[in-house]
Amino acid sequence: MNTPSDPQLDPFEAAARAAEQAILTTFERAETAIRGPSPSPDPGVDSASEAVIEREEAMVETATGLAEEGGALAPVPVIEGPREDVEGPGEESVPRKAPRPEQAGRLARSTAFFSVATAASRVAGLVREVVAASYFGISGPMSAFTVAFQVPNLIRALFADAALQPAFVPIFTEQIEKGKYREAFRMASTLLLLVTMILGAITAFFILAAGLVMPLFAPGFSGMTEDLMIVLSQILFPILILLGVTGIVVGILNSYDRFGAFAISPFFWNLTIIAVVIFGVPLFPEEKHIYAYAIGVVAGTVVQLLIPTFDLRNTPFKFTLKVDFKDPNVRRVLIMMIPVTLSLGLINFNLLVNSFFGSLVNDEAPAAIDKAFRIYQLPQGIFSVAIATVLFPTLARFANRKDFDSLRSTLAKGMRQIIFVLIPASAAILVLAEPMIRLVYQRGEFDAAETQVVATALFWFAFSLPTNGMYLLLSRTFFGLQKPWIPTWISGANLAVTAIGSYLLYKPFGVAGIVAATAIATAVSVSIQTVMLRTRLAGIEFGKFLFSAGRILVGSAVLAGVAYEVWDLLDQALGRDLAGQVISLGAGLGLGGLAYVAVCQLLRVPELEQVAALVRRRSS
Repeated sequence: MNTPSDPQLDPFEAAARAAEQAILTTFERAETAIRGPSPSPDPGVDSASEAVIEREEAMVETATGLAEEGGALAPVPVIEGPREDVEGPGEESVPRKAPRPEQAGRLARSTAFFSVATAASRVAGLVREVVAASYFGISGPMSAFTVAFQVPNLIRALFADAALQPAFVPIFTEQIEKGKYREAFRMASTLLLLVTMILGAITAFFILAAGLVMPLFAPGFSGMTEDLMIVLSQILFPILILLGVTGIVVGILNSYDRFGAFAISPFFWNLTIIAVVIFGVPLFPEEKHIYAYAIGVVAGTVVQLLIPTFDLRNTPFKFTLKVDFKDPNVRRVLIMMIPVTLSLGLINFNLLVNSFFGSLVNDEAPAAIDKAFRIYQLPQGIFSVAIATVLFPTLARFANRKDFDSLRSTLAKGMRQIIFVLIPASAAILVLAEPMIRLVYQRGEFDAAETQVVATALFWFAFSLPTNGMYLLLSRTFFGLQKPWIPTWISGANLAVTAIGSYLLYKPFGVAGIVAATAIATAVSVSIQTVMLRTRLAGIEFGKFLFSAGRILVGSAVLAGVAYEVWDLLDQALGRDLAGQVISLGAGLGLGGLAYVAVCQLLRVPELEQVAALVRRRSS
């Protein structure tokens, strides 16, 4: 195996290998400090690899949460055994004591609380989207806001909380566990000042140069829509500084096993935006109503920072002005940010590609694609993330033990489970996209014509639902094999195919063409992943996959037929007031789902019981 200094490697690959090795080494040291020696280690499992796996899992879940919420970052937990509470700075070593049962119970309660808080945040996020649609529809101002928000969100993913927090937590925790409080506090304080200065400079540049820079991201905008996009971006860019500081504050809290404050802050982020929109819109002239949304996002981000900052009082952390920009631990954090920065940056670039070409279609297209994407993400977050999260540690253990037979079998089973839940979800969206959009969005400024546009985007998004779910699982498999750079390169290929496909399809097909390009890119990425894993693992039971897919497609076709017919019958009978829509759509989806389960039982689809067991395991 080539080392980072192997002369056969090109400079870029050598740098990538060096960064990867630095990350693995850092995680190994952090894991050793955190867990301590194991009394009965499994000789086939490398603890550093387990640490990398857990950190990568947190990174992937964070990225998913970002795509869904668009604002609030879910905290990345430190996976570690219970430890004694730290009394305060000053001592250089603290003896480890045996874990106490009550600490394990506290961790379980924290996990339960976090799950409830996350669910509440997602509900609040959906309400936020409904309120925004009611006030702004998908008009030019809403599209201007969409692009104005996506650009700082991209930069945030590259430099602020999303990339910074997963890199900061293990190193800060390592120092605390060694009793090196002064060093840990100095490192955190240095990063706080460094992040504030760097993001402050970036923010100032984009605010001053917005008139030149922002039109590059939406070349189709002109006139009032372009002017609004520029002004809205100037309002929104300060969130960069706020989120950068938030990432470090939350990292400190996580290192002390304090997850509650930031678990609830996304809920209040959404709540603040809703309140500012409702009470702020009347304060602006009609053409500037959208300003209230931008101001609400900034206000919500301030609240999102204040809540965890207030909780810092309950930790021994003390901010210090004795900073050291040459601190090697600061350098380690920056090195560890590299793969996260690339992965999250590519995710956000894909969203910007959609908006870039959407602006060339018409002023409504970027907002229409964004609204459809929010609905598309719901089954993804509920089903595929759950399956990938539960299977991931098992895949990782088999990879570490070089048990490729078990790894291959588990991966193949996971792929079949994902298509078991996402193919029928796609079928339901394909036949009921318009009723779904009508129920969620159509009120106020969001009219029937806009429902048609967003439903078209959602229809085409549905084709990528199963492949996107498999993409997540296959990416995690590469992480388990300690090949984190492979998913990054594939993400780059995904971005390139999305851009080329959008360029070729946006003129003849408009919004449908742009979203179809995204679906094509995802299919290409999954094909590449599948071929690479089949080669590395000597097969992934593809014959079984196709056999299951055939039976699942039969069940999904029955689901689609039943769901549509039930919805259509009740829609005509009950009308389209809110209660009628809820009953007709709910009954259609419910009876369609029951029909799907019945067909799967009849055809003896084994994934039915497997998925039910996984859901029970994740909720336990």
